Amino acid sequence: MRCKQLFMLSDAIKQELLAKLKQEHCFWSYNEDSIKNIPDDVLIEKTLLHLDLDEIDRLFQLYPFKKVKRVWLDCLVPQEEYLYTLNRFLAWYYFKVKKPDAYIKSMATRHFNKLTA
Repeated sequence: MRCKQLFMLSDAIKQELLAKLKQEHCFWSYNEDSIKNIPDDVLIEKTLLHLDLDEIDRLFQLYPFKKVKRVWLDCLVPQEEYLYTLNRFLAWYYFKVKKPDAYIKSMATRHFNKLTA
């Protein structure tokens, strides 16, 4: 019974985040049917990019810390100049990075090195 309740809670959180993302018009290029089956990494990325602290906090109720951080590192950090302020904030506030600028630069460089290897 407990597993069913957790599943229902996580589904409710996902639906809440999707509804808020739709309000923000984040899925303008998506087919309406595909939004219902959006991958977790896209939901995390869009939430980090477009929603507020309360909704970002909900991500950590829904997904493990490592998963949210991995999406941030893979999707947002490589856009370092474009998302400079957001990445610095996320690094400091959510991921407790001591030196956000150096960390973001290092992780972005690592990401690009993986792509070119």
